[in-house]
Amino acid sequence: MITAEGSAQQQLHAQAAAIRDRVFRRSVVVRGVIEIANFCRVNCDYCPMRRDNTRQNTRYVLESDAILSAARAIRDAGVNVVVFQGGEIPQTTRVLLDVLPKVRQLFDDRVEILLGLGVKREAEYRALKERGADTYIVKHETADAVLHRDIRKQDLDVRLNAIRTLLRLGYRVGSGCIVGLPGQALESLADDILLAHSLGVHMCSASPFVPTADTPIAGAARGSVSRTLNMIATMRIVNPAWLIPTVSALEQQSAGGQGAGLRAGANVITVNFTPPDKRRDYLIYGGRRHIVGTEHVRRQLNMAGLVAGGSAWVGGAAG
Repeated sequence: MITAEGSAQQQLHAQAAAIRDRVFRRSVVVRGVIEIANFCRVNCDYCPMRRDNTRQNTRYVLESDAILSAARAIRDAGVNVVVFQGGEIPQTTRVLLDVLPKVRQLFDDRVEILLGLGVKREAEYRALKERGADTYIVKHETADAVLHRDIRKQDLDVRLNAIRTLLRLGYRVGSGCIVGLPGQALESLADDILLAHSLGVHMCSASPFVPTADTPIAGAARGSVSRTLNMIATMRIVNPAWLIPTVSALEQQSAGGQGAGLRAGANVITVNFTPPDKRRDYLIYGGRRHIVGTEHVRRQLNMAGLVAGGSAWVGGAAG
């Protein structure tokens, strides 16, 4: 399935989309993301926010007022999933312990709060959950332990143990992989799906590798959009109940890529609500990344014949 092309690929995507429609009734979860910090203590070879780049980048950590203003914009847009994303640094814990109850109050508690802030201590996970976090994403990135160590400078078990801890604490948890990393074997992509399935996560993603300036692998080949779409479709078939996003990297690699992700069985899309003056400094795919806006999401959903929905776990839309 991962290598499908031509008519076999069309059939694969159609089968995955049909499963998605049966399980989720043609509804796509729309999230709003606030990127609260743009530097990291980890030194991943593919990320321009890596530790070795910290001094040359313009760093920021959003203050509470800026976060609340962005959260209010998410609420007013009728979105009831708020995503806080940032580099793996301790400062994000301190900021969110203060702001999370205020965000929940903005939404009259009818909100899902999702964190994507890397590996933290168990005590931090507990505290954030007590203050209002519901969901956490820790992408394993690659199931190949040797490649993972080589490209992320960490053992794979660090992230797997974090996922297991979050599940034990009662979080809904997501994982995911990068497709097309230098040195990645085809078999390890199958392992990515099987690993996430075996962990018992609630969400899984596939993102094409985006070579980015100022990283050690800036000269490597791009990850295949076609293969990433096949990964999305295969994930849907393996686990029909997963939340599977169509990520902005698909759109950056290929115009219409996010719409193709929806047609391949994805059922999540995320709108960027980071303050405009900070977006250019969040260098996850470099300075020229694709910023997803509400109009773009509306077009992609309309073209795929799908409808915008709220959190899979919180009743009713916000606003």
